[in-house]
Amino acid sequence: MRYRLLGRTGLRVSELFLGAMAFGHREGLTGIDEARRIVDLYGDAGGNVIDTADKYDSGGSEDIVGGVLAGRRDRFVLATKYTRSRDTTDPNASGSHRKNLTLALEASLRRLRTDYIDLYWVHVWDPFTPIEETVRALDDAVRAGKILHIGISDAPAWVVARANTLAEGHDWTPFSCVQVPYNVLTRDIEREMLPMAESLGIGVATWRTLHRGVLAGRAREPLDEREQAVVTVLGQIAELVGASRAQVAIAWARARSHAIHPLIGVSRHDQLGELLGAVDITLSPESVAALDSVSGYQAGFLAEFIDTAGRQTLGEHFDSPVGPDRYRYA
Repeated sequence: MRYRLLGRTGLRVSELFLGAMAFGHREGLTGIDEARRIVDLYGDAGGNVIDTADKYDSGGSEDIVGGVLAGRRDRFVLATKYTRSRDTTDPNASGSHRKNLTLALEASLRRLRTDYIDLYWVHVWDPFTPIEETVRALDDAVRAGKILHIGISDAPAWVVARANTLAEGHDWTPFSCVQVPYNVLTRDIEREMLPMAESLGIGVATWRTLHRGVLAGRAREPLDEREQAVVTVLGQIAELVGASRAQVAIAWARARSHAIHPLIGVSRHDQLGELLGAVDITLSPESVAALDSVSGYQAGFLAEFIDTAGRQTLGEHFDSPVGPDRYRYA
C-alpha cells in the first residue's frame, strides 16, 4: 500500500480507505471479533484510514471501531461523520449547525474512546444551515484540538468551493477531502465535483466502489443491459490481467484521477484480501478506455458544449477532453 497526502495537508493517507459501515452490534452486522480481523488485515497491508459515522448502527459502528483500535489508535487515521439525525423527535439533533456539531462530536469521541478525530466529515449537505456557520464551527473544533482535518460528503461542488473560499479568506480550516459515490456505472462526479477537487487540491474518497456488488459479479438482482455490458468487459479485462472483476473496478477508479481514494467496505475479513490486491494492478490506457466507452456515461452540458464550441471560441490550439481532465491548451 502506498501513501498520498490528504488534499493540501501533510497528513499521509493510504491509497484505499476502509469503510466500517458494516460494523455494529445489531444482528447481521460485523461484530468486534470479525471487525478486529478485518482491521488487522487492512493494517498489515499498510492501510491506515478507517471511515465510520455516528449514524452507522446508531453509533454501534463507532463503538466497535473504538474497541478494535484500543491500544493502537494513533497509528490510524480515524474518520467519522455527523449531520444525520441522532433523534428524530428533536429538530436540533440533525443538521450541520453548531449545536448538533458540538453534541454529535462529543458523543463520537466517547464511543470511539479517543480525545481527537483525524478527519471529521459533514455527512451530507444541510441546505438549511449557512455553510459559513458550519465551516466556522468546524474550525473552532480544530482549534480546540478535538478534530484535525475536515471533509464533506455528498454536497454540490459549488458548496464545497464556496466553503473553501470562505475558509481561505477568514483563515479557517478548509475541507481537505470530499466523499462521493463513484464507479464505472456512476460517473456523475466527473461533470463538476472531480474537476473542482483536482483544481482546489481536495482529496476524493469514493463510496459505492463496486456498485452494490454488481461490479464484483455478486449482484442480488438481475442486471440490466448496461450493467451486463460493463460486467462483461470487466470480466474480459480481469482475465487479461489475471485479476478479479472487483480488483479491476477499483483499479479503474484509481486510474481516473490522482485525487481518488476508493473506500472499500466488507463484512468479513476473507472479502478484504481480494480487494486489497487492487493496488497492485495498473490498467493499460486501452483497458481504461474500454470501460469508459461501455459505461454509457455522457458528460452533458457544459462539458460537451465546450468540447464542440471550444475551437471556435478559443482557437485551433484548444484541446478540450470530455472527462475529469480540465480543459487545457495543447
